[in-house]
Amino acid sequence: MQMAKAELGRYGEDLAAAHLRATGCQIMARNWRCRVGEIDLVALEGQCLVVCEVKTRQSLRAGDPFEAVTAVKVSRLRRLTGFWLASQDRFFRDVRVDVVGIVRPSSGTTRMVHLKGVL
Repeated sequence: MQMAKAELGRYGEDLAAAHLRATGCQIMARNWRCRVGEIDLVALEGQCLVVCEVKTRQSLRAGDPFEAVTAVKVSRLRRLTGFWLASQDRFFRDVRVDVVGIVRPSSGTTRMVHLKGVL
């Protein structure tokens, strides 16, 4: 059964947020927006700020979810991270950008891969 794009994206973000929490991260923001775009998840792992892009697909027909993280997207994530940091009143020792790729087929097992520090 095919999911609507927004529903699939929400599913992926929920799964990624649960995964980050299970690995000890504290979710600080979801779907944070500014004039440049949106950050899917912002988390804190110890004293490291983690900005997380989530890409969810129902199949690999359109390519692996990580293929959607293009040079343009990476540049936008860098700018978004800067805007998010500027909006905060606290200091973060480290900043890391992660990507979580999820494939949720209509039948079978969901596959999730978490790439840390892609930038």
